[in-house]
Amino acid sequence: MGPHPAVAAIRLAVRRVLHDILTEHSDTDAPAAAPAHRTPVSPSAPLVLVACSGGADSMALASALAFEAPRLGLRAGGVTVDHGLQSGSDTRAADVVQRLRELGLDPVMSAAVTVGRGGGPEAAARDARYAALDAAAEHHGATAVLLGHTRDDQAETVLLGLARGSGTRSLSGMAAVSGAGGRYRRPFLQLDRQTARKACMVQSLPVWDDPHNSDPAYTRSRLRHEGLPALEKCLGKGVVEALARTAQLSRDDADALDAWAGQAEAGVRDAAGLLECAKLYALPPAVRRRILRRAAIEAGAPAGSLFARHIEEVDRLITGWRGQGVINLPGKVVAQRQGGRLVIRQG
Repeated sequence: MGPHPAVAAIRLAVRRVLHDILTEHSDTDAPAAAPAHRTPVSPSAPLVLVACSGGADSMALASALAFEAPRLGLRAGGVTVDHGLQSGSDTRAADVVQRLRELGLDPVMSAAVTVGRGGGPEAAARDARYAALDAAAEHHGATAVLLGHTRDDQAETVLLGLARGSGTRSLSGMAAVSGAGGRYRRPFLQLDRQTARKACMVQSLPVWDDPHNSDPAYTRSRLRHEGLPALEKCLGKGVVEALARTAQLSRDDADALDAWAGQAEAGVRDAAGLLECAKLYALPPAVRRRILRRAAIEAGAPAGSLFARHIEEVDRLITGWRGQGVINLPGKVVAQRQGGRLVIRQG
């Protein structure tokens, strides 16, 4: 008798990602066939880490990694991040480390971080978490870090992007592969949150429910417990799947437009490297604005603080020129039109 359908689903999702990792780091065109049973893994084999909070999604992911990695000749480890935002967070982190070790993961570590205030509490916690995961991956020489984001998380991310009004890229949600060198992998983006929870239940895996996930002080929590249920009540139960599908379609479109902008940029610069307004004007708006955004970031504007309204203001220097003055952008970057050229630089 095979595993429970929920367990089979999470294992299959992880197996596919591990095959991808093996293929990318193999000298051959395809990974070696997986042995039928667990075999000793070489100490020099590639290491894959799982980021685990102790919640259902990441515990399910950790269990699937522990099962699948040895069968593919990969080492499997884990890391939990202690954000220090709740009383007893260090004890919770120690418990997670113990659970990961019981699953057979090695190495396993806890990383304590200090969460700043920049960009709001959720963004600050996320920045601190990824910095810790990057450091852990580099310390252990990990090939990849698996993250437990599910289809439900993807739907929430799309709605948050829609509310920001930042365009197609915001609607594309989280990528299945991201980070420097494709470090971060999200195997569960096609699985719902309930499947992960069910997999934990049938495997008798203890799960920690983060109280922040139900705290209405946090935007994502309100969206999860109020916004999405209201949408489902109004539009039906297919909202989450539709939003996740929208994310993939938007990502495909955004990737294509980014590639177009990258190819077009060289043709709109003069011999001195300045952007020529007339040539920019001739481009489709979606391509032109990508070039403007890239130029602003290269000049020092922080990507996370550069919103659609900023780029629209700069765009009006090209499409609605009436002698406007300097446009101030985040990061003390300024944009201005000078003699038919667009200059974006540090102010």
